[in-house]
This record gives sequence, C-alpha cells and structure tokens, in this order.
Amino acid sequence: MKGYAFITGASSGFGEAIAETLANEGYNLIIAARRTERLEELTSRLSVLPIDVRMLTMDVRNEAEVQKAVSSLQEDVQNRIEILVNNAGLAVGRGPIDQGISDDWDRMIDTNIKGLLYVTKAVVPFLKKQQHGHIVNIASIAGKEVYPGGNVYCASKHAVDALSRSMRIDLISYGIKVTNIAPGAAETEFSLVRFKGDQATADSVYDGYDALQAQDIADSVLFAVTRPAHVNISDITIMPTAQASATIVHKKD
Repeated sequence: MKGYAFITGASSGFGEAIAETLANEGYNLIIAARRTERLEELTSRLSVLPIDVRMLTMDVRNEAEVQKAVSSLQEDVQNRIEILVNNAGLAVGRGPIDQGISDDWDRMIDTNIKGLLYVTKAVVPFLKKQQHGHIVNIASIAGKEVYPGGNVYCASKHAVDALSRSMRIDLISYGIKVTNIAPGAAETEFSLVRFKGDQATADSVYDGYDALQAQDIADSVLFAVTRPAHVNISDITIMPTAQASATIVHKKD
C-alpha cells in the first residue's frame, strides 16, 4: 500500500493536477491550501477512488499555522508521508525594482521561500524517521534566468533552486530524494494572480502559442516520484515548444 503525498497549493493549477494524478496512481493524499471550499471540491471528486484524502486549510506563510495543521494529522498518517510537493507559490506584479510594491515583495518572499521552508521543516522529520521519502519543489524558469521586471519573483525562485540543491545535500544520508521542477510559461491562475485579477492582461500572456498545462507538470512530478529507489531526478526544466528561454516565445500572427 502506498503512503501519503503531501501537496501544498492543492486548490488549483499545478497542485490540483498533481493531487489528481497521484491519486489516480493510488497514493493517499494530504492536500493543503488556503481555500477550504476548493479543497472540499477536490476531495469530493477524488472520493470515487480507493484512497484516503486529508484536507489541511492553512497559509504556508504562517509558520504557527503550518505547524498546527501538520500536528493535527494522526500519527499513523504522519508516519506514512512519503512525498512532499512544495507547490504553493505565486508572482505578484511586474516592473522595475524602483517601482516595486513592498507588499508584493513580501507576498512572494513569504510564500515562495519562507512558506516552502516552514512546510519542509514540519514534514521532513517524518521522512527522516522512515529513512526514505521524496521532496519535489516546484520552482520556475525564473529560477534559472532573470528577465525584465521579474526581479523579486526571479530572486525567490532562484532561492527555491538553491534550496533544492542544499536539501539534497542535507538529506542524502537519510535516503530522501529531492527533485526541482522548473516550468516555463504555463496557463494556470498564475498570470491572473500576477496581474491582480486583470483577466485581459493575463489572457494576453498566452495568446499565439500553446503554453504548458497543469497536467504537464503533474506528469513530470509523477515521473520523478515513480523512478526506482536508486534513481533521483535532480532537476527538470520544462517549457512549451514555442518557448526558448524566459523571454523568447514564438507567437503565431
């Protein structure tokens, strides 16, 4: 029997697709996000499968909230966590550094970096206890290169890339795998959040080419976590065919 996959940001986008994909492979789930109603909808859809689904309503930016939520899990569930997918993340705003809004910076740093740290710190003891497990950090092409107006978001995702590499060193003696997945342009709620609800601007990001879909990232996660015990996929950079770099995308006229 497979253990539990703990997925943050599971209420939409990559997280939701990852949860559904792993559930269909027989993994039990711990799905975490801020939006309880979205978690309930996902749990309802997955109820037809012979798996156990636990919901945790929490904001990864709040360390006390993360600790309380993880501690609320029954001990037998905690001790069967095999996979942690640090998916919760966002971009807010885009523009020159001198025009940045400090609240936007705080949201990105608190979610993309500190949130990942808080959840990892809370969950890793259970993986170490078992002497195996797998952490998947959802990074970004913005963690591989920078682009105009991306400053703080790029910095936060470079931090995720660095943390993935350092986690791999810290946890190697416990048999814990660490995979960094860096998506390029993907059509999810990402741009809608970045542009603060401006649907027209968000949609224009994906005009003229086929962007990645959430399922593409979920498939990459599934591939990584289903390799043999002696194989660790350290890093995956995945972009749509029309994208050559963070800034070069071929759009059809």
